[in-house]
Amino acid sequence: MGRVVGIDLGTTNSVVAVMEAGKPVVIANAEGARTTPSVVAFSKVGDRFVGQMARRQAVLDPKNTFFNIKRFIGRPYVELSAEDKRVPYKVRRTEENNIRLVAPRLEREFAPEEIAAMIIRKLADEAGRYLGQTVTGAVITVPAYFNDSQRQATRDAGRIAGLDVKRILNEPTAASLAYGLERNQRQTILVFDLGGGTFDVSILNVGDGVFEVLSTSGDTQLGGNDFDRMIVNWLAEQFLEKEGIDLRRERQSLQRLNEAAEKAKIELSGLGATDINLPFITATEDGPKHLEARLTRGEFEMMAGELLERLRIPVRRAIQDAGLRPQQIQEVVLVGGSTRMPMVQDLVRSFINLEPNQNVNPDEVVAVGAAIQAGIIAGDVRDVLLLDVTPLSLGLETIGGVMKPLIPRNTSVPVRKSDIFSTSEANQTLVEIHVLQGEREMSAGNKSLGRFKLMGIPPAPRGVPQVQVSFDIDSNGILQVSALDRTTGREQTVTIQGASTLSETEINRMVQEAEDYASVDREKKARVEKRNNAESLISKSERKLREVAIDFGMYFADPQRKRVEAYIRELKDYVASDDDRGIDLAQADLQEAIYGLEQEIKARLSTEDEDDVFKTIRDTFKDVKDTLTGEDDYDYGTGSYNQGGYNQGSYSPGGYNQGGYQDSYGQGGYNPDGYGQQRGYNQPQNSSGSPGQYGNATPGGPGQDRYDQGRYGQDNARRYDPRDANAPRGNGQDRGSDNRTSPRYDNPYANENWGEDNDWI
Repeated sequence: MGRVVGIDLGTTNSVVAVMEAGKPVVIANAEGARTTPSVVAFSKVGDRFVGQMARRQAVLDPKNTFFNIKRFIGRPYVELSAEDKRVPYKVRRTEENNIRLVAPRLEREFAPEEIAAMIIRKLADEAGRYLGQTVTGAVITVPAYFNDSQRQATRDAGRIAGLDVKRILNEPTAASLAYGLERNQRQTILVFDLGGGTFDVSILNVGDGVFEVLSTSGDTQLGGNDFDRMIVNWLAEQFLEKEGIDLRRERQSLQRLNEAAEKAKIELSGLGATDINLPFITATEDGPKHLEARLTRGEFEMMAGELLERLRIPVRRAIQDAGLRPQQIQEVVLVGGSTRMPMVQDLVRSFINLEPNQNVNPDEVVAVGAAIQAGIIAGDVRDVLLLDVTPLSLGLETIGGVMKPLIPRNTSVPVRKSDIFSTSEANQTLVEIHVLQGEREMSAGNKSLGRFKLMGIPPAPRGVPQVQVSFDIDSNGILQVSALDRTTGREQTVTIQGASTLSETEINRMVQEAEDYASVDREKKARVEKRNNAESLISKSERKLREVAIDFGMYFADPQRKRVEAYIRELKDYVASDDDRGIDLAQADLQEAIYGLEQEIKARLSTEDEDDVFKTIRDTFKDVKDTLTGEDDYDYGTGSYNQGGYNQGSYSPGGYNQGGYQDSYGQGGYNPDGYGQQRGYNQPQNSSGSPGQYGNATPGGPGQDRYDQGRYGQDNARRYDPRDANAPRGNGQDRGSDNRTSPRYDNPYANENWGEDNDWI
């Protein structure tokens, strides 16, 4: 069974979280960031990018880069304002008055729900990678002031992404879950949620596991992007006045202005002023044009005065609907990145004389709350009761175009309410049920959610038939309407689908397309990974060959190395020709050749290790022998000082008289080049020597036997004439690696030991 995650589908950034070991965990994306930009783009070759990679190409290819999708989801085209349409990509109107986003690169159009589904799918995949299992369900958050149409559209986006949407949760409610989950004391809190594209304010009672929403209000077309737009317009007007060019009419220039405005807004949250520099913003016949401006926080707050006033209205309404005074609110929780602006925090303080609580991360708290709700649904979180409300009034159109509310706003959900209606004309055999949502008294000023007809009513005078209409809102805030003719018992029940901009057929088609596209994506990803793996293997193999040449020489394991080189060339050719099967075969051959080379290396290393072991054993036995026999360690085999050296082949009989000093230590004795590096005893098999000599000295030998490896020292080249009492004596401070002196031979011609600088020969 798959996991259920919490998803905060944001206008600017989106976040995914999950319950792990009873705690909510925010999941980082593949780029390592905990928030994912809500941006979708299509590359030149038709590849789809979501998140940071999509955002990078926004300036270079604005027509195929889509953002701020939340502003369009679930809305008809006629509801869009001129500011909503001022985006770098093309927004088109369909015959059904729906919105379509045009992607020239693919030569096709997308519904906003499809683009949102791509973002949701990206988040679900990241969660699946983190969890190590498939994500099948999600709790998706929406602004509390989303109407039924927008909620339906968000649910449709989740379905298109291949997820079972367990619940649509209001963002302020989700934030309150994250804030008050472990709080036992009852509090009345105000959640102030100003995101990138929407604004919500909710008042709740939280504590003891109960989360009761008292009221909610907001503006679905007000957010941080509107503050960015104020800066964009200010910059564009300045440039227009100076250069006579309106940068808002050029897609790339507009996108650069948007990014610069967002950066300036963020900087002004911590600084008193910021410099905006956009070189080469456009070009004319006179050459390139640059934009330079300086914006202070005071100027920014002055130009944003209208937006701040729009923020005040929902706050007042929410407090009034909750039946509270500002003094009764005990805590203010800020949600959304735009609440970091100092002027927004000052606005909150002007209503409620409290310092806003900033203990929660405004970017992540909504996703954390959604994960907690997912845990409640899965049974991982217990003893939590969530009582949400419907944000807008729901009712019917009656005679004269007047709206009759059945469910007032801020009614706790789930809820079911009904009322009795009758015909407006005599002998009327059907009634049309027109469902509305909004706060205006006249039907024309409210949102139409849908129409359906109840037929088969017996003819009767006007006002006689009785039709019972019932509204049923589930925990997601989605409406189901039924109409019952009490005379005949005929009933018509319908879930309001007209509220969604997509029909069920379109949704099913998009679900299938998403699955097909996902399959194509997987194939493309597999091919890319195959080439990446092949190139990585080539690089590793070439590096291995270089290391082997350095460590063991150019001729070591020559056959195996030639095989590796041949397979490297073959694999490179297959990668260049894009031959998948050839890549697989050559990759397998190269791996096998590398394995053979590594076996040769292991065999070589094991032989060297074995030689080292036997040498250590020989040295150990020799030390034991010397200790037991009391013999000096100055000898180098049986032909050393005792048997073939000092006694038998040296002083007597080949000593002073018979052999003289030149030949006193055997044939070739210490002279003419001594024991040192110039002429050493480098033939171990002869090192023992025969009586009267130390072995066959090789003239000019490198002295690799014991005489030059720390036993007699590295520089035993100076001669000593025992007949000359004034001759220099060895300084012999260190006889080598073991620093032992001779227990049997007291050398009168050298100091204590025979060391690394023993100068006599």
